Amino acid sequence: MFAMVLCALALSIAVPLRTYLSQRDELRDVGAEQQKLRETVAALEQRKAQLQDPAYVEIEARKRLHWVRPGETPYIVQLPGDENRNTESERPSGKPAAQRSWYEELWQSVTHK
Repeated sequence: MFAMVLCALALSIAVPLRTYLSQRDELRDVGAEQQKLRETVAALEQRKAQLQDPAYVEIEARKRLHWVRPGETPYIVQLPGDENRNTESERPSGKPAAQRSWYEELWQSVTHK
């Protein structure tokens, strides 16, 4: 009789204990994921603040798009060996042609030698 009571107590404790442990692990995983998302949000907010600065936007446009102001003379310095190296605009985007948008296809056809 004592053994049956002991087994009944063990079974009645085992199920809630297993549920508690699995929920604790799940809560830990969700907490870690939430921390990663907070870090991502902080990085995106920092990027947003950078992009709201007109000076930063101008620097990025000059660097990435090679934009110049009216009246300025643009020039590109080519060093020995640069003719064999791909520039950023000539590099393939890494996507298959079927997944690229029409303007990416057009740009690739214009810049590809």
